[in-house]
Amino acid sequence: MARFVLCIHGGAGVIGRDQDTARIAAYRDGLSRALDAGRLILETGGKALDAVQAAVLAMEENPLFNAGRGAVYNSAGGHELDAAVMDGSSLACGAVAGLSRVRNPIRAARLVMERSGHVLLAGPAADSWAGEQGLQLVDNSWFDDPYRYEQWMKASAASRVQMDHADEPDSAKGTVGAVALDTHGHLAAATSTGGMTNKKHGRVGDTPIIGSGTYANDQSCAISCTGTGEQFMRHVVAHAIHARMSLAGESLTDACDHLVHRVLTPGDGGLIAVGKDGSWAMPYNSLGMFRAVVTSDGERAVAIWED
Repeated sequence: MARFVLCIHGGAGVIGRDQDTARIAAYRDGLSRALDAGRLILETGGKALDAVQAAVLAMEENPLFNAGRGAVYNSAGGHELDAAVMDGSSLACGAVAGLSRVRNPIRAARLVMERSGHVLLAGPAADSWAGEQGLQLVDNSWFDDPYRYEQWMKASAASRVQMDHADEPDSAKGTVGAVALDTHGHLAAATSTGGMTNKKHGRVGDTPIIGSGTYANDQSCAISCTGTGEQFMRHVVAHAIHARMSLAGESLTDACDHLVHRVLTPGDGGLIAVGKDGSWAMPYNSLGMFRAVVTSDGERAVAIWED
């Protein structure tokens, strides 16, 4: 059977090692379940695009991750969600920004790609359009989570914008994503996020900006980023990796390391990447990154810290 590879992330940064073992185990279990959701599609010959959507969908439904249910609160005390998908075989892509009612933003991004004739839809109009396409709409309070609310109250009282888990030893940049190479040789990427705690109402990060936080091209690689979105947008990180590979002939590892360790500032975050040759990389410049990988060769790993 031809080779497949799936990498996922649940955000750069870490929770403290002193967190109770049950919470740490829950994070690892959440990553493992998301990994399996995508793996089951790939190992039966399914498409990379379907696999990355399935993996991200699993994390959107898990309130431990800052995407979908459990998304962080903005400055207005609500939730605004962004997501994107890209098919490396055709460069077709779709994204949504500032959603407040679609239960699963990654599904909306897929529909934008396939049905809208556009690449990016945003705000209340995007919510309404997704509902017209048959997606489930929920009240914004459906995304509420007690842990996220406590984060927001602390950030709001201090008049600061902060990343997910910023009250822990390192700031976890709360985004989820997946990249895959399927057995047909095609690549795909998907990313979803609730953004930053206490972010300005209307703020959009790198996740739905094709080429910044999400990119896939069968000629090179598939990338999903997580971190300080403004930095990933300034450096157009995802596409820059593609460019270094396709124009300068760099390997996936070298291109990713250059962007993460020489262009971005320490603490900005990280990314996951899969190359057209089946190579993969998950570099980061924070103290850790929620991440996992599985391949058709039997390789499987789930990690949080650098251990």
